[in-house]
Amino acid sequence: MAAPNGHQESESEHFSPYRSDGKLYGFVCVVTGATQPVGKAIVNELAAHGAACIYACSTVKSDDYAGLADEVNKLHPSTKVIGYPFKLANEEDTLALIDDVLNAWGRLDVYVTSSGLLGPPSIAETTPADLYKLFEANSMAPFFALKYAPPAMAKTTPKKGNYPNAAPKDQAYGSIIVVSSVASTYGGCWGPAFTMSSHAALGVVRAGVATLKGTGVRINCISPGQIDIGVDLKEFDMRGLSAQFPPSSLQSKKVQQEIVGLERSGMPSEVAKVAGFLASGFSSYITGTNQIVDGGASVMNPLTVPI
Repeated sequence: MAAPNGHQESESEHFSPYRSDGKLYGFVCVVTGATQPVGKAIVNELAAHGAACIYACSTVKSDDYAGLADEVNKLHPSTKVIGYPFKLANEEDTLALIDDVLNAWGRLDVYVTSSGLLGPPSIAETTPADLYKLFEANSMAPFFALKYAPPAMAKTTPKKGNYPNAAPKDQAYGSIIVVSSVASTYGGCWGPAFTMSSHAALGVVRAGVATLKGTGVRINCISPGQIDIGVDLKEFDMRGLSAQFPPSSLQSKKVQQEIVGLERSGMPSEVAKVAGFLASGFSSYITGTNQIVDGGASVMNPLTVPI
C-alpha cells in the first residue's frame, strides 16, 4: 500500500515513520539539558526505544556525564551515551556539535531541546539580562535546532554500521522535539519572562512546519505542567535561574487536587514517554503540535500560580 508521500510502506524497514514497533534502532539523538531531571528521563526513554547513540548535552562542563552514561547502560547496554558540554544557544557550538555527530556516525535522527529556565516569578524581579537568558534557553536553542538539525537529518547511511543497535538509514527523516511548558499557551503560571520565552518556543515549532516542508523532518512541542523534579524548596533558587520547573512543594496536595485533573504532579518519566512517542514512528503523521502534559490542569483551571 502506498504511503501518502509516495513511499511504499514495505519499501524500507528502516524508514522510521513506518516501523511498526516504534523502535529507534540505528538512531543517533541529541538531548540538551540532559543532566536535568526531565532531560535525563528523556535520555533513558530514547535508550529504551533502542537508540544507538545519544549525545547528552549540557552547558555545565562539570556535570556528571559518566554517571548518566553508567545509569543508562545498566538498563540499556547497547546505547552509547556521550556527554557533551556546549553553549546551547550558541550558533558556533551548535554547528560544532552537529559536525561531531556527523563525523562520528554519519547521521542525525532526533534532536530534543530540554534545557529551559524558569526565571524570576515577578516582573519587578526580572532584569533585561534575565529575559535574555530565558530567551536563549527557552527559544534560541529550539531555533538553532530548527535551522541546523534538518540538513544533518537529511544525511543517509544506506549501509548498516558495525556498532550496537545499528541500522541503515536510506530515507531522509528526523524529529525535532522542543520541551517547553504550559506557559507556552497561557500566562500566569510563573513569571512574565517564562511566559514570553515559552510562547516563543512554541512559535519556533509552529513556524517550523512550513520551514520543514519536503525535508521529511517533523517538529513538535511538549508543554509540561507541574512536574515533580525532586528539588526541595530549601534548595530552590527563587529567581529560577538554575531550574527548569518549580518544585511541586510550592503547590500543596490540596491545591493539586483542586486544579489538576489527575490530582497530582507529573513525573519526569511521564514527560519522557511523550518524547519517546514523538521520536518514534508511532507519531509519523504528527508535526506542529503542542502536546500538553499537565494532568488536565489547563482544562480544569487555565490559570495556575504555583507561588
